[in-house]
Amino acid sequence: MNGNGTGTELRLVKNSLSEPIELTKKSRILVLIAALLAVFLGALDALIIGAAMPTIVADLGGLELYSWAFSAYMLTRTIALPLFGKLADIYSSKKLFVLAVGAFLVGSVFAGMVNSMPQLVFLRALQGIGAGGNFALAYIVVSEVSAPEERGRMMGLISFVWGVSSVMGPLLGGLIVTYLTWPWVFYINVPVGSLAVFFILRYFQESRPKKTDATVDYLGALTLTTCILSLLFAFLLLGEASSWYSPELLGLLFLAVVAGVIFWYAERRAAEPILPLHFFQVPGFTLPNGAAFFSSFAIFSLLAFLPLFIQGTLGRTAAELGLVMVPLSLGWSAGALVCGLVVNRLGEKLTGVAGAILMFISIALTLTFNATTGLIYFSVVVCPIGIGMGFVSVATLIKVQNSLHESDLGVATSSQQFARTLGGTIGIGISGAMVSHYLDKAINGLMNSPLRAEIPPELAAQLSHSIQEFLQPDMVGSLSSTALNAIRESIGKGVEAVFWTALLVSFISIIMCKMMPGRDIKP
Repeated sequence: MNGNGTGTELRLVKNSLSEPIELTKKSRILVLIAALLAVFLGALDALIIGAAMPTIVADLGGLELYSWAFSAYMLTRTIALPLFGKLADIYSSKKLFVLAVGAFLVGSVFAGMVNSMPQLVFLRALQGIGAGGNFALAYIVVSEVSAPEERGRMMGLISFVWGVSSVMGPLLGGLIVTYLTWPWVFYINVPVGSLAVFFILRYFQESRPKKTDATVDYLGALTLTTCILSLLFAFLLLGEASSWYSPELLGLLFLAVVAGVIFWYAERRAAEPILPLHFFQVPGFTLPNGAAFFSSFAIFSLLAFLPLFIQGTLGRTAAELGLVMVPLSLGWSAGALVCGLVVNRLGEKLTGVAGAILMFISIALTLTFNATTGLIYFSVVVCPIGIGMGFVSVATLIKVQNSLHESDLGVATSSQQFARTLGGTIGIGISGAMVSHYLDKAINGLMNSPLRAEIPPELAAQLSHSIQEFLQPDMVGSLSSTALNAIRESIGKGVEAVFWTALLVSFISIIMCKMMPGRDIKP
């Protein structure tokens, strides 16, 4: 409708006090921009640091904490997703959004000022909390200011920005380290995040009923956090442990089970549970989240170990690796954008099934990869995997949102993002364990064979601790062609196990998408 005689498009919504609020088209666009900026920051920061970490370690030391600069961010982001989602159903989305972006910016500013790796890991954890809130609140806020029939297009646009920022991360990080200094990989967040905060404070209006009489389920939050942390630590360790039965791994899994049982009991008795258990009786909630979990398991396993195949088996350079992985990320972005445009016409079920089938067929083609595979064929195969994932991610998100009451939009939105994050983390952990198993066997066999004499002693010692040493160009040059081919063949077998696993879980995703209800079912 038009208002004030200016011809400006307005949409009438209601706030938590049932007072009419008129949102101008300009306000909705600027709120959308704020959400896109928040998502851009969270996705960018997950990868931009990768290009800077060698320089950071050279400056600060603490090589033993190298991986924790990534893991701390991922772990806290995963925990923050469901917590911010639930809080958004109780408290002001605007205040929570500003809090999340603020935490991210504080972490960014101080991360650029650290003088030790432990400090950096702590601040990366703080950034992860903010990033988790950014992801949860961005989708929630956009859903609040969008009509139900517009949500598909908006979710597709957010996913597109996420994909583009993921592609830009390594490139931008490399440019910053080359032409500026590494603290700027963190400082660059400040102007972008500040603009997002300004737009939210100035233009966003609460438009969804809140559960004003609700209380925070502290026991549920604590036990859920403990369960998630223990589970994620366990699967991170699974990819690195020499034994699947190590005391640390079994202890973490036991703690996860105990915390999960206590969480289940707590949620049954809580007045306002963090994650209401009766939601799992709603097919439109459970099945799309399951499909998102298994599709993320598949694609993140491939994202993690296709680079190992490209460098370790195909013998390609890091520059070539970056180029041939881009089609997968861009395919994901394009698929999400297209799905957002067609999902309202075709329905969440049809688009979800189509995306899952496309993923399955394309993953099946990865089984044809071998040591002679060309990079063009490689790119042609992996691009549809990303397109299919784009369809599944948007279709399942819209389905979950539409299957719960509007007052539970926060839980609905964050649950799907959490399912994707959890699926990806577990997928990487299991795939890492399989690859390590094959490589350990190969290295041990090589060291006990006549080829052992052809491997320089210093390289033999390094290979026994880390296969990453094999990817260094000077190390590859020190091996005979026979030993080199033996190791490359072993890497190929290990990654082939990842391909088979990804194929299996992508088939499960098809089944879950197929079983999704064709129409919304409200609890």
